[in-house]
Amino acid sequence: MSQTQIRPDDFASRRKHLEKLTDNELKAYFWSLADKTVSPLIELAKTHTTPAIERSVLLRMGFSSLEAGAIVEKTIQHHLIGKGAGHVVYKYAKLTDLSIRNAGLTLMNGEGWDEIQASFEVRK
Repeated sequence: MSQTQIRPDDFASRRKHLEKLTDNELKAYFWSLADKTVSPLIELAKTHTTPAIERSVLLRMGFSSLEAGAIVEKTIQHHLIGKGAGHVVYKYAKLTDLSIRNAGLTLMNGEGWDEIQASFEVRK
């Protein structure tokens, strides 16, 4: 049988640096620690994406699941996934004066990729 180790009660010593803080100072300290913890995740999210995230974005833009999947696949094939599939569709719509939906369907059908790659300065 293994013995259960009892953790020493060191709460009083660990909280020493917090004793003299007011409630507002404690809240500020908590949020500064939370920001410090989350900021690397936010930075990572700014520079990394996944096909699932990109499909989700396209779904929220009004595309069906099948359409979103096809657009994401084409975006990957054309080396633009790092730009974001929704961004690609949006930018193509602005370049061509098409609606978001028509721009996405055009790209899904394999048209317009040379133009959108040139606009992002991506080489084939």
